Amino acid sequence: MEESDPTRDTGASPARAMHRPDPRLTSLIGWAPYRLALAGGWIDQPFVSKHNPEPPGSMVVVSLLPDVRYMERAGMATGTRKVLLQIWPSRFPEGDPMDLVRALYAAENEGRADPSGSQDMIGLIYPGVTRLDYDIAVEGGVFPCHMERLTDPSVGRWLEEHIRLVPVGERRYGYDPLEEKRITPDLVARLGRSGKDCFEAIRGMDAPALGRSLTECMAIWREMLPNTVVHRTVDYDLAGLLDYYAQAYHGAMISGAGGGGYVIVVTDEEVPGSLRVSVRMQ
Repeated sequence: MEESDPTRDTGASPARAMHRPDPRLTSLIGWAPYRLALAGGWIDQPFVSKHNPEPPGSMVVVSLLPDVRYMERAGMATGTRKVLLQIWPSRFPEGDPMDLVRALYAAENEGRADPSGSQDMIGLIYPGVTRLDYDIAVEGGVFPCHMERLTDPSVGRWLEEHIRLVPVGERRYGYDPLEEKRITPDLVARLGRSGKDCFEAIRGMDAPALGRSLTECMAIWREMLPNTVVHRTVDYDLAGLLDYYAQAYHGAMISGAGGGGYVIVVTDEEVPGSLRVSVRMQ
């Protein structure tokens, strides 16, 4: 697997990206980071990437500092994080980060018929903003064939100023995003492109382009895996909320696999009732 690390210093105004979480809080919620998944999600699953006519397809993950306890069952990789804290209770061990990714992947997915994707592990272990490229021809699409990373603090500060999370509720038990699949090569190609567009928008610090990439990804999910938005366990108008935030701001998508959690909003202004994020860049 190839990896590159382009950085950029744009002189963005100082903000919050470099602070450390309060140890009194991390003693309660654990020391480990969280993970925010942006456009391109699901491309890390081989049952999706095998349909891609133009591999590799991309998705973007952002590592977050543990300065708040994010909701469970909300698409913030909390299940993977629990396994991480079980096997590494106090810190990451020394070693190559991708070796740690593989170890965590094996620990979480042992004996599972439907394994979680490796983007969860990568988003927790690698700091910064990471584009993951998946190709079914490379390791069966389980691990990325290439990664590109943004680790300059100015990128983290910019993202903190333009991303908000609106809590809409934890996914209900019994929720299954895979009950209905309408996977086509065209949709998978678009999905992989949305991840590339997302990463370039963050690299270029272009909020409207970032919003468009998230809204595009969500539109693909609604066609490809419709239960991500409409499901018998979702007893509120999640589709309507997504449409509202996408139209009122630069763009929006739901966190994680869908079915609830947070609406991720790209914005230049405050969003009532929303949370800011703290990006882990080191």
